[in-house]
Amino acid sequence: MAPMRPTSCAPAAVVVLCATVLAAHAQAPKDDGDAPAILVSRQLAARAHLAAGDLVTLGSDPQGSRRATFRVAGIYEPTPDPMRFTATRLEARMHLPDLVDLVADPADPASREAVTSINVRLTDPADAAAFVPQLSARTPGIAARPTSRARDDDPFAVLDRFHVAISAVTMAGGTAFLLALMVIRAEERRETVGILRLLGISRRTLLLTVAIEGVAIAALGAVFGILLAFATEGLVNRIFQARYDTALVFVRVTPSIAARSVLIAAPLGIVAGIAASWTLLGRDVLSIVRR
Repeated sequence: MAPMRPTSCAPAAVVVLCATVLAAHAQAPKDDGDAPAILVSRQLAARAHLAAGDLVTLGSDPQGSRRATFRVAGIYEPTPDPMRFTATRLEARMHLPDLVDLVADPADPASREAVTSINVRLTDPADAAAFVPQLSARTPGIAARPTSRARDDDPFAVLDRFHVAISAVTMAGGTAFLLALMVIRAEERRETVGILRLLGISRRTLLLTVAIEGVAIAALGAVFGILLAFATEGLVNRIFQARYDTALVFVRVTPSIAARSVLIAAPLGIVAGIAASWTLLGRDVLSIVRR
């Protein structure tokens, strides 16, 4: 197998520095053009009462032995992360040279050149499984692992199975309710069905009518559920976004989900309608009209 060729992986110009390990002190705005510029997250700006133009002192340790002054150039909204939506995003973004100057150990000259991890992007992501052993064999002591999770190790795969199970139970309950409704309607129309049978209307025609009625009822129920989901989608998102102080979207009703709901509801309506009317239409016509 030919060696895997990674694409360019130059260090990023801007990195995220978690403010939970920093000591931040806001000063009154003043004309200090020498202070490096940083961006602070909305949550950090709200907690520390920061605004654009403020000067802050950041330290790489709680004692503040290595610290530097920066100017707040702006405030940003952190990218929503489903794995960290409960965490308070107290973060600051700075240029990489400023970060190196802040965290470098003066007693260790090599600390400015040391890194703990490097992200490598392969030209073909499918070669990741072969790239890891090749890199480990050529550079002993380096641990390489993919940044993407396997499907079985992904916590969202478990959540997806949980949603499928809830959907199955919901559909079973909805089908039972629809079947009960169709049985009641069939019994109420016993005399009408008997008269239609006496007039010569075939069982096939009556079954087709019942199936169409079942599809209509199921489709209307699905449309009502979709409209209700669309109407409450924004409310649910606002409640949880305010609860966890995040811009993460918790609920989103997409056109594919709506179409899938209707496609599942239609066959269930047909089955429920035919099953409810089968016993009635299978009887002798005289027994149907007889009181």
